[in-house]
Amino acid sequence: MTTNAVIDFLPDQRNIDLKGGTMRLGAYDCTLEPETLAAKAYGTLQISERHRHRYEFNDKYKALFEEHRMRFSGHHTTGRTTLVELIELPQSLHPWFVGTQAHPEYKSRPNRPSPLYRDFIAAALDHAAVGSESAGPGALVRR
Repeated sequence: MTTNAVIDFLPDQRNIDLKGGTMRLGAYDCTLEPETLAAKAYGTLQISERHRHRYEFNDKYKALFEEHRMRFSGHHTTGRTTLVELIELPQSLHPWFVGTQAHPEYKSRPNRPSPLYRDFIAAALDHAAVGSESAGPGALVRR
């Protein structure tokens, strides 16, 4: 185990030897930050997504990540604990970068895709179209 765990067990699970039944399972509420890619995708600041994990972002590293322009765009609050749910990079660093602790695929359907998947695919298509136009007619764009 590393001494610099950016992703780590929840503090109350760190010393549990038998991990059965200790996962963070089910739907959890999340508050999104305004004017983020996630808020734009969902069209609201209050969402609920399903989880299945026992690891969380270690807040000890939050300031360092923010110094490098990572944005913590979604949080779940339980008691006095606030857990990171979503992260983003500004579009000046990446065309569309959103990471989530949740499993949006659990609620996604072919006729009703997860807002994050829908917007990610749309951004990828937009980025490919812009790249194709700048490469010239008939050019194969590779990234």
